[in-house]
Amino acid sequence: MIYRLDLDALQQQLAGTPLQDWSADLPGQIDAKLAVGHGDLQRWYGAVQALPSLSVTQQELLQHFSFDGPCDEPTRAALKTALQGLIPWRKGPFELFGVHVDTEWRSDWKWQRVAPFLELKGKRVLDVGCGNGYYMWRMLGAGADSVVGIDPNWLFLCQFLAIKNYLPEQPVWHLPLAFEELPGKLQGFDTVFSMGVLYHRRSPIDHLLDLKDCLVKGGELVLETLVVEGDAQQVLVPEDRYAQMRNVWFLPSVPALELWLRRAGFVDVRCVDVSMTSVDEQRATDWMRFQSLPEFLDPADHSRTLEGLPAPTRAVLIARKP
Repeated sequence: MIYRLDLDALQQQLAGTPLQDWSADLPGQIDAKLAVGHGDLQRWYGAVQALPSLSVTQQELLQHFSFDGPCDEPTRAALKTALQGLIPWRKGPFELFGVHVDTEWRSDWKWQRVAPFLELKGKRVLDVGCGNGYYMWRMLGAGADSVVGIDPNWLFLCQFLAIKNYLPEQPVWHLPLAFEELPGKLQGFDTVFSMGVLYHRRSPIDHLLDLKDCLVKGGELVLETLVVEGDAQQVLVPEDRYAQMRNVWFLPSVPALELWLRRAGFVDVRCVDVSMTSVDEQRATDWMRFQSLPEFLDPADHSRTLEGLPAPTRAVLIARKP
């Protein structure tokens, strides 16, 4: 599979760093995961292999995500068909040789809110729960030296490979691993992102401690998660579903989340953005045809979910490992 070649490049990138030994073990770990695979993996990877051969002559990763080059209409139609074989697309949008992949999330809006507070130039970055890798490309655009993302979802991996197919030299890698499959105390990344992950964790403090263990001394955590209003003792624990999601455990207030980060040993904790998610930012499209946020909110009151809980509001906090 294309993947082994990718790991060779990753090992070269991480040679001489605290992550060298971990990267040496990755081929065996990934091969073991591929042996288990997924029932749809062959079909999804077939869509990647069906991508037409095209050359990128211009690309943009800083202001938005797009690349372009010579491409006639029949080839563009073949490209769109192959990319549609990887539906649903959740994070984006992507502009590829004139094909607009209109994803469920306007992830570019979130990135615009976060980017002004980041300093990624020359940094080695880990993106936990990276999805299809949209934010990883934007991290490269912001100057990151290299980006490694982990997400166990095989469809997201194939979506990433579809993009990487056209930008093979870029120092960005998607590993189909869960966070729990990383070795403890890697202590090798300058910046670690955890966006949209914390509320899925049954033990949020443990998640914060594990994120800290991935960072070098002085490294920075960028944490984005669902929050509620309230003081430092305010935490919402949904009885069952939250916005139709089953696996949502803890929604803290921003002051509570700041307290959690300090208890986990982080310093210089600061909240840089709080935004209610709008039905323009997350919605169904031709590239993600399932129900989305508009169907998860009270139709008579968009400030509440169907369950009568506060509608999704997300905060971004940045903290440093001392």
